[in-house]
Amino acid sequence: MEGQSSPQSPQETHYSSSESVQKRIRQYLIPLGLFVITFFTTTIAGVFWLNKDGFDLENFHLGLAYSISILFVLASHEFGHYFAARHHKVESTLPFFIPAPPVYLPFGTLGAVIRTRSPIPTRKAMFDIGVAGPIAGFVATIIVLLLGLTNLPPKEYIYTIHPEYLQGMKAPGADLTFGNTLLYTFLAKSVATGYVPPMDEIYHYPLLCVGWFGLLVTAMNLIPVGQLDGGHIIYAMFGQKHRIIARSAFVLLLAFGLAGVLQALRIEVPFGWSGWLVWAAILFIVIKLDHPPIPDLEPLSPNRTMVGWTALAIFVLSFSPTPINVPL
Repeated sequence: MEGQSSPQSPQETHYSSSESVQKRIRQYLIPLGLFVITFFTTTIAGVFWLNKDGFDLENFHLGLAYSISILFVLASHEFGHYFAARHHKVESTLPFFIPAPPVYLPFGTLGAVIRTRSPIPTRKAMFDIGVAGPIAGFVATIIVLLLGLTNLPPKEYIYTIHPEYLQGMKAPGADLTFGNTLLYTFLAKSVATGYVPPMDEIYHYPLLCVGWFGLLVTAMNLIPVGQLDGGHIIYAMFGQKHRIIARSAFVLLLAFGLAGVLQALRIEVPFGWSGWLVWAAILFIVIKLDHPPIPDLEPLSPNRTMVGWTALAIFVLSFSPTPINVPL
């Protein structure tokens, strides 16, 4: 009879059950598995940052401060997106953490991502989902930085990492150097209680290293281009005018990248990192410069607009034109 369903055959029931199991694996087991793997890769990375053998199990506990804090920052960012999506009834995945071999990528991770699985219906929803991640991640980063800067070990700590410094064997400018930011400089000068290490040593201080990494991740996500978090924000705030902002940001990114190439060619320029060229290529080819249109054209409320300007200010405070400098 029309309108009634007939009982499922055993084969159909088995197929439906198998499909449900596969869906649950994608929803829960894969994100959980990636999280566990990333926990191990970041813990090993944390040990390596201390100039210890990361593959010696006796050293494993030494990397926990680094791994727990970096996972806290990344999880805060991605769950900011996730809960904002849930609030607006937009279906999304759980965060997928991306592990990386610490031997080749010293941070032990490439970050984390979530994917929305249903259309974002309104400009307001898109703004909330886009801005919630970087703000949540930024707050977590500030917490980690404040803990690191107010619990600094004595200056002699660096000699336990580099005993050769006691013999004056350090070659100035010969090490990996992290780029400073306006916010890190302000916090280091205003709240630090103890010896603040130079930028070519902070990676030996787990919380400072993670705090710096959190600022880098926040800034990279807030670049106002395409479907990055920053792209969502400027599209929601400025509509079609976002194209001017996106192209201007892209040109600046290319300029910083080309300046980094000049540095590699021994041409003195005050800033730049060749890695920005790789990021620019990803933006241009994969993410695209323009934001796809959203059918809803209702402007943002004054409160949301204020939050948007706050996010753009966070981008400026967290961005470094030369985040990483590796002497050749």
